[in-house]
Amino acid sequence: MPKPRKPAQPPRIPTVNLENGMPLVHEALSLLEHELTKARCQRNFILKLIHGYGSTGVGGDLRIAIQKRLRELQDDGIIQSFIFGEDWSTSDTRTWDLLKRHPELKCDLDLGRSNRGITVVIL
Repeated sequence: MPKPRKPAQPPRIPTVNLENGMPLVHEALSLLEHELTKARCQRNFILKLIHGYGSTGVGGDLRIAIQKRLRELQDDGIIQSFIFGEDWSTSDTRTWDLLKRHPELKCDLDLGRSNRGITVVIL
């Protein structure tokens, strides 16, 4: 009698929690640099960052600093691009272009949730 198959697990985007342990901004930025280097070494083309949205609900220092650094890294050609969590949706042009190239990403649990506490980085 054949064994029943386990349901296939949806592909998981490698994720880094930059807010874990409530780091200071400079500590989170250092971790960001380390994780981007690690992702490149592991030949990951995409990385999801969890930076939180701030306890006041209006955007925290960590989120602002991480997204500012990502803009700089993109301008310097170190990363290809990034998509803020609020734009990580099939209605966003950049997201849709990425999903067409990598349809397995359509299974991501944050897709379409307007989660301002994450950013998706394309290396």
